[in-house]
Amino acid sequence: MAKKYSSKINKIRTFALSLVFIGFIIMYVGIYFRQHPWVMTTFMLLGFLSIIGSTVVYFWIGMLSTKAVQVTCPNCGKVTKVLGRVDMCMYCNEPLTLDPKLEGEEFNEDYNKKRSR
Repeated sequence: MAKKYSSKINKIRTFALSLVFIGFIIMYVGIYFRQHPWVMTTFMLLGFLSIIGSTVVYFWIGMLSTKAVQVTCPNCGKVTKVLGRVDMCMYCNEPLTLDPKLEGEEFNEDYNKKRSR
């Protein structure tokens, strides 16, 4: 089965959202240790740090998103953002590239790595 690709911005946003839920789960685990205040406090702080980490990631991807190149997807016609040399459309998962040498090539995320140039 082929590997499923998605937009880099969407991947990072999904990671940040998962940090929020992981933080809540860690905090809920801390509730089961009410008899041991230090353990409960440790879990609460770890969950809080996970949520703060999510905020940092959301801020970072927001700043990165403002600098991303906007292109019109040839497949769906919507404006999407491209990070790197190759990326996927945020809406229809159409492979997009900014490098004319890569047009017509099979999509591979390794094209964004410096050593593959």
